Amino acid sequence: MRIVLATRNVGKIRELGRILATALPDVELVGTEGFKELAEIEETETTFEANALLKAREVCRFTHLPAIADDSGLAVDHLGGAPGIYSARYSGIHGDDRANLEKVLAEMRGVVNRGAQFVCAAAFVAPNGYEKVLRAELAGQLIENPRGNNGFGYDPIFLPDGHGQTTGEMSADLKDSISHRGKAMRALVEQISGEKSRWE
Repeated sequence: MRIVLATRNVGKIRELGRILATALPDVELVGTEGFKELAEIEETETTFEANALLKAREVCRFTHLPAIADDSGLAVDHLGGAPGIYSARYSGIHGDDRANLEKVLAEMRGVVNRGAQFVCAAAFVAPNGYEKVLRAELAGQLIENPRGNNGFGYDPIFLPDGHGQTTGEMSADLKDSISHRGKAMRALVEQISGEKSRWE
């Protein structure tokens, strides 16, 4: 059986592939890069959960295969939860990790309360209409100077609570074991595996 990961983001495909491969060993995971006619899906909803469902529904409709999508981002306490659902395009340019990170750092300059959360909503949609969406978070602090070249996005400035390394410094295995995306995807896979007869 094939399940489509509703993303073209190479870093995300790599991360999701690692997380899901152990949980769904009998499933072939493919990204949307093989579906050239599939247009980029605009994230037009107002929550992580709704955006994840929107993407999974559209990919499932287009491919006629079960689809998994996520919407994730950084929610900074001092910024009232921003960049939030706009994390990938916070600087105005979609996918410019460096510009997005620098904008957050500029807005946090001199701020003492540096609490933040990585948030992930993971959604699964099957052709028969079965849907499931779950949310997970990873709490931490923003550091002032980026550290680490692993990961992507805001990883170099996010220091998870209880850890001495940013998510940009962590090994892939460690990051996957604690990350918001890892937690959401593992919980989602556990749910859909237990309800396989409802969507297979």
